[in-house]
Parts: sequence; structure tokens; C-alpha cells
Amino acid sequence: MRQLLRSRATGGALRRVCLLLALGALTPTAVAGQSVSSEVGLPVGTPGPAAEVQDLDGNPVELLDFTRGKPALIEFWAVWCANCAALQPQMSRIREAYGDRLNIVAVAVAVSQSLPQVKRHVEEHDAGYPFLWDAQGAAVRAYEASTTSVVVILDDEGRVAYTGIGSGQDLEAAVARVFADG
Repeated sequence: MRQLLRSRATGGALRRVCLLLALGALTPTAVAGQSVSSEVGLPVGTPGPAAEVQDLDGNPVELLDFTRGKPALIEFWAVWCANCAALQPQMSRIREAYGDRLNIVAVAVAVSQSLPQVKRHVEEHDAGYPFLWDAQGAAVRAYEASTTSVVVILDDEGRVAYTGIGSGQDLEAAVARVFADG
């Protein structure tokens, strides 16, 4: 592993993936790109933690400010994430079905992407909900999001009602359960 990390021939992205694997911040399943849907990160029932992130203009904001007062869906996202792209049709249907009754926010992770890349993507593909920039990894750490395509759904009391990972998640059913329980 050390040799791979030191190699000048190895690309920066591969070095970062290896480093994240070594630190336990990514799982081999996430790296392999497999579709997985299971509880990850924070246990169900845990209060949604505070985390300072930035809006796309670089201003500091509190993630929980985007999730207060009603159920919320938070996706840990990247422009390069194939699983995130696969989840987008569900995210669009959820936004259309629940409208103002559900807060949706995408947290762009600061791994192998830049703020200008994220801004460009959002301008080209307006999802209809806010995208935030996790420049320092505060939200990733607070929500124990081991990789991209991690989705956390908070209930109307701000407690974790669902966590999942990968393109195989049934987010529509998970959101419906939150509203059925509420």
C-alpha cells in the first residue's frame, strides 16, 4: 500500500482512494461501484448532527438549517459518482411528489472534485434543491458518510429515520415510510 501511495506513476485519484481505504473512510464495496442498500453511518433514531458546510458561493452555513421543521433527505454526492447519477430519477420523483413537505439537500464532498466543477454541474442540471459544499469534510464526519451515494433521511423531529448507500436504494419507499410514521 505504501509503495502504491508513493508512486509518482499512480494518479492522484487512485492515491486518494487507497488512502481513504486505509483510513477506513471508504469501503471496498463503494470503490467497486456495487449497488448496495443497507444501514450505514449513524444508527436510526440518532439526532441529526450539526455540521458547518458552505453554500456554493463559499459562505458558511449550518447543514441542519436546511433540514429543520420537516423531514429531510440528505445525499452525500459528487459529480463523478455513478451511483448518485443513478439515484437522481428517484430524487426528482421525490421532490415532485413531496414538494415543500420535505427538505432535500445534496452535500457535495470535497474528494476528486472542485467547487467550480460542482457549481458548473448544478448550473447545467438544476435539481430544484440546494447543493452545499463540504470543503472540510465536517458533514461527512458528522454523518459518518463513508463514501458518496450515502443518503440520510431525518424525520420531522430531526432524528435519523433511514440511512443507505449505493444505487440500489429505494428512496421513494423510505420517504413514504417517514411520512406514514409521522
